[in-house]
Amino acid sequence: MGPQKHIKLSELNAKISDALTDRFKGQTFWVVADITNHSYKADKKIHYFELVEKGATSNSIVAKIIGKAWGAGSMHLSDFEKNTGQSFTNNINVLVLVSVDYHPLFGLSLNVLDIDTNFTLGILEQQRNATLKRLVDENDFIEKKQEQYITFNNQLQLRAVIQRVAVLSGSNSAGHEDFRHTLEHNDFGYVFQIDDYPTIVQGDNNAKLFLSKLIDIYKSGILYDAVVITRGGGAQSDFLIFDNYNIGRAVAKFPIPIITGIGHQKNVSITDLMAHTHTKTPTKAAEFIIAHNRSFEQSILLLQKNIVIKSQQLFLLNYQNLSGLKSTISNSARELISAHKDALGAINQNTINSSKTILYHKHRQLVNISHQIAGRPRIILYNRINDIENTISNLKTFTNQYLRNQGTYLGHYRASIRMISPENILKKGYAIIRVNGKITSNADTIDIGDTIDVVFSDTILKTTVREKTKYNGRETHL
Repeated sequence: MGPQKHIKLSELNAKISDALTDRFKGQTFWVVADITNHSYKADKKIHYFELVEKGATSNSIVAKIIGKAWGAGSMHLSDFEKNTGQSFTNNINVLVLVSVDYHPLFGLSLNVLDIDTNFTLGILEQQRNATLKRLVDENDFIEKKQEQYITFNNQLQLRAVIQRVAVLSGSNSAGHEDFRHTLEHNDFGYVFQIDDYPTIVQGDNNAKLFLSKLIDIYKSGILYDAVVITRGGGAQSDFLIFDNYNIGRAVAKFPIPIITGIGHQKNVSITDLMAHTHTKTPTKAAEFIIAHNRSFEQSILLLQKNIVIKSQQLFLLNYQNLSGLKSTISNSARELISAHKDALGAINQNTINSSKTILYHKHRQLVNISHQIAGRPRIILYNRINDIENTISNLKTFTNQYLRNQGTYLGHYRASIRMISPENILKKGYAIIRVNGKITSNADTIDIGDTIDVVFSDTILKTTVREKTKYNGRETHL
């Protein structure tokens, strides 16, 4: 083969560059694609990534191209993250404005010039709305009335006082520390018992771990007054776990009131909608609990105040009535005395004495009524404390009885196992046959002339098979 005309690779690349420049010069395109292999050079403020398109019915990639964003494009991506709360990172679907670029050394790529914020927000909102619709359609304990979601959980009645709380939160979470600090250092001196159930509270792929912790709370058997879910702030994508269908369903059905303090300010998650009460931050969740307890205390104080006021009013009214009666009697007595001075002298003295006696007895009755009314709240609280102590005693009795029953079952199983152990079987006159060091119960594996071991409870006989005879097994039939 003779010499052929050739060109350098750089020359070919230059021709390709010229052709693409001529074809796409000044043109831009809005492209829908997924982001993969993303990296960010903070010192240069440049994003590197791949734009991919997946098949309509599968996750197989049907198109892929290298992309980058710098300068104004990088600034638009920063604005996108601020406006949506969604990081520009892998596995998000975006609508971006791009131009075509070809470099002789780095090849074909797309420059991202702008990004449509509303497109991404729309996708996230569509997914969220689809999950909410599925929750309502598939579960009879979730109902939508106008813009409100009625669930089994948010229809539960909060106890008058919240004291024992289970907290689902990330380990060493600043939000959890804020929640605990707010509860433990409240201005009213309320004391709380806080049980921590640490888990991972971000990333939709951690939903199973989150659910297992929620189940642990239910299986603990502890009579919690409330369950609190807390999380500090973060990117919008960090909160996707709280829009998970299974978590939303579990929260809606949970038999203990759930209070959420998830630190996202921009919107409300599905978990918030399904829960009994949602607040914006862990601190707000703690403040809600304190305010709830304070409301109960104020209602008791107000009741006490009203009782005292009503008692005073009742006493004053009767006292005024008695004073008026006394005045009437006195005036009448004077008139009678004037008319019958001599005859009514004794009656006048009796009337005065009787009036004093009546006033004294009425006063004593009113004082007794006042004491009885004032002491009624203490009797109610005493009865409630007795009820709680009885409940605790019953739980301890049931637990001890259950442990004793289980111990009896274990003893029975232990005795049964001992009875069928090889040691006891050998002591009853049975033997173990071993061929070539292996235990066998099949005579077909043993031939005449083979050497076998016969193992008794305390002796091993090594013997040679001289004869094989079929055995009908009648002697061992029971």
